[in-house]
Amino acid sequence: MNTIITTLNAKYIHTSLSIRYLKAYAEPDFSVQLAEYTIKDPIMNIVGDLYAKKPDVIGFSCYIWNIEETMKVVAMLKKINPNLCIVLGGPEVTYDVNEWLDLIPDADFIVIGEGEVTFKELLTELSGERNFKRIGGIAYRQDGKKIIQPQIGKIDLKTLPSPYRFEEDQEALSKRVVYIETSRGCPFNCQFCLSSIEVGVRYFDREKIKADIRYLMERGAKTIKFVDRTFNISRSYAMEMFQFLIDEHRPGTVFQFEITADIMRPEVIQFLNDHAPAGLFRFEIGVQSTNDQTNDLVQRRQNFEKLTRTVTMVKEGQKIDQHLDLIAGLPEEDYYSFQKTFDDVFALRPEELQLGFLKMLRGTGLRIRANEHDYIYSDHAPYEILGNNVLSFDDIVRIKQVEDVLEKYWNDHRMDYTIEYLIQNAFPSPFDFFQQFGTYWDEKGWSRIGHQLEDLFRRLQQFLATKDEIETDFVTGLMKYDYLNSQKYKPRKTWWEPSQKQERNWIYEEILADSSKLGKHFASLQLNEKDLRKHTMIEELPFDLNTYLTTGKMVRQSSVMVAYFDPSGKGSTIYSYTTK
Repeated sequence: MNTIITTLNAKYIHTSLSIRYLKAYAEPDFSVQLAEYTIKDPIMNIVGDLYAKKPDVIGFSCYIWNIEETMKVVAMLKKINPNLCIVLGGPEVTYDVNEWLDLIPDADFIVIGEGEVTFKELLTELSGERNFKRIGGIAYRQDGKKIIQPQIGKIDLKTLPSPYRFEEDQEALSKRVVYIETSRGCPFNCQFCLSSIEVGVRYFDREKIKADIRYLMERGAKTIKFVDRTFNISRSYAMEMFQFLIDEHRPGTVFQFEITADIMRPEVIQFLNDHAPAGLFRFEIGVQSTNDQTNDLVQRRQNFEKLTRTVTMVKEGQKIDQHLDLIAGLPEEDYYSFQKTFDDVFALRPEELQLGFLKMLRGTGLRIRANEHDYIYSDHAPYEILGNNVLSFDDIVRIKQVEDVLEKYWNDHRMDYTIEYLIQNAFPSPFDFFQQFGTYWDEKGWSRIGHQLEDLFRRLQQFLATKDEIETDFVTGLMKYDYLNSQKYKPRKTWWEPSQKQERNWIYEEILADSSKLGKHFASLQLNEKDLRKHTMIEELPFDLNTYLTTGKMVRQSSVMVAYFDPSGKGSTIYSYTTK
């Protein structure tokens, strides 16, 4: 029996942990092939590739991001080969199973919940007596009737074989994100999240997990992401794993975790600040809302004061990047309440601030009780909301404008100093800046076209030109600094019109006469005139750059900015001195 387990990932760099668990558990009794695609791949290409493998059984792992494309693949495969056995599993089809049997009539079986044991039992029956009544956790049709058989208990996670050691995965380990799981379940009860449905937290065997991590690092894995819903729910466990990863990590490897920030003890953070190498860890923190009423309605326990303490301590340690999440559209969070949530969280200056929109996931409490808050939402995955009793569709469109420019101008860190200056000095709040700029961006039609890096600077400058109260010469100077500071190589062309060569000659002459005015480090480069002109860019600024960078104060005093570009491609270094 030729069996394939497949899924459509959101991006090529992603890997599916679920299909690897299914394969590991099914072997050696059943030989199973893995096949991964992306939601961007043409449907005909996916179908053609799967058909060429001549399968008897194909299992699809289904999520909100791939279910629409998966349904098209399934329908096409079944038309080509009506005898092909199609099995669906995953969180998207685990709930509303009765409805899914109608929506995907070409599916022969749906696996409900954890699939390792169920899928193997299904393969056993498909290759043997075909007595499907013996199997817990599946749904199917028999004689035109729907049969739904509930799960029988939970798997002992310590008995599951490793899903990380397949020979065919070795070559791509360094090029893709490796997902690793040390626990299943969540202790919290957030009503917008699927994890709230499973009661309790179960752990895998710690020593087996450590052995798997060693194995992955030895074979070149660079990004390892823990998918535990709350990695730090057990302080002793988290400390043990942090210590292990610090002791045994390899240079270039990054570990990502989802943590609950308000339960993280200061001594744990201090340990990480003292002992973790910079860049080794990355934290993802779901804040979602700072509105107490909203958090109560979704049964989310959160102490924002303690969360702030954690985020601030981690940031001050300068060892760990933090990614904070917000959800627009939660119950009783109107436009102005969400603005406050945004500004509350942006004040923490996370390296990334992810602005998402509520998705009414099947099986969640919010979806079941959607009428209580007059929710309207898309019928198709990912079931994003279109409005509720306090948030109109117009409001959602406005917040999406914020999301667009937030991603481009903050999360990508293209002009940190410029944005910081604007939100501190030129706009009432961070949200006001992103909203006004986002609305302008949308009105110009820029959300429908692509952008080069230089375009992003020009577009911000064009927007700011509409604001009479802003000292645009200061902002333009900071934009030039941000642009040059982020370049690996000397740019051939800038987004602004540089001064003429003869206008810069006096600056070159000053520097050549006394390079120490740019500091000891610059003087140590010992650049001659040819090197200076070849490897630097020079701009006059209307403010004292050194004072602004060290104190944050803008002093109207002309200064010269010199960007030196290392010939080896290590990037730029900015030097500056004031002029009379």
